[in-house]
Amino acid sequence: MVMNSILQKQLALDYCCRQEDISSGGNRFTVFRRLNGQRRFDDNVVTDGIVTDGGECFLKIAAVNGTLLFCGSETIIPKLESRFRNASGAWFMEAGKLMELQELLGEFGYRIKQFHPFYIADKKTESPAPHGNAPAFDTVFYSQAEILRFRGDGRFGEAFAFNENAPDVLGLAAVCGGEIISMAGASADSPFMWQIGINTMPEAEGMGIGTTLVAMLKNAVLDRGVLPFYGTSVSHIASQRVAVKAGFLPAWAELITEAISKQ
Repeated sequence: MVMNSILQKQLALDYCCRQEDISSGGNRFTVFRRLNGQRRFDDNVVTDGIVTDGGECFLKIAAVNGTLLFCGSETIIPKLESRFRNASGAWFMEAGKLMELQELLGEFGYRIKQFHPFYIADKKTESPAPHGNAPAFDTVFYSQAEILRFRGDGRFGEAFAFNENAPDVLGLAAVCGGEIISMAGASADSPFMWQIGINTMPEAEGMGIGTTLVAMLKNAVLDRGVLPFYGTSVSHIASQRVAVKAGFLPAWAELITEAISKQ
């Protein structure tokens, strides 16, 4: 795909490189530094004996347009450059290379936390209609302040994260008979890009309702002059189909790491 200028700007900030580095070919290896406008990942969170890196970014990797962007601590970047200077961005996140990367990370007390494909939508499209078996529903938008009523509601963990580094700024619900059957949410992961997530209640799954909401919310984000993006698991095929049907296109893949707790 043609490189979107907003995504190019965002990745340059996130990976501490120049915008032209992202589309000029050749892998890039940079030392992380905090810059305004970067997307921020979890800070100082311990889960299942694992502690994240406090926002200082030991290592993250993006694969975009065949280029690999490595950004992290000055202690590991030289070793990564020596080992992966000529690695293919198209094939890097396959098992063999990930095992090789994990072996190196282990020497520093870190491990791969997760890696995901990401999609962007840089133009509005018509929202697809739900399937014929879907019930009639109304749609309701929620502002940033109104979203707070759903804090602690376990039904909407994908739509709303309640993360102060990426505040939930816009929601859209499908309401049937006074009950929410699906909820889409957009979080301001940066000033330039908002991430969309979706939850659909079990009784409404497989009816195309989530796709309809994601497309509608995507268009609403674009109306605000912001680039919407969508991330999911490499094995979550149903979620990937939602992204494509809602008007998103594959744009990049991203890997982040976490420290292994010594406790």
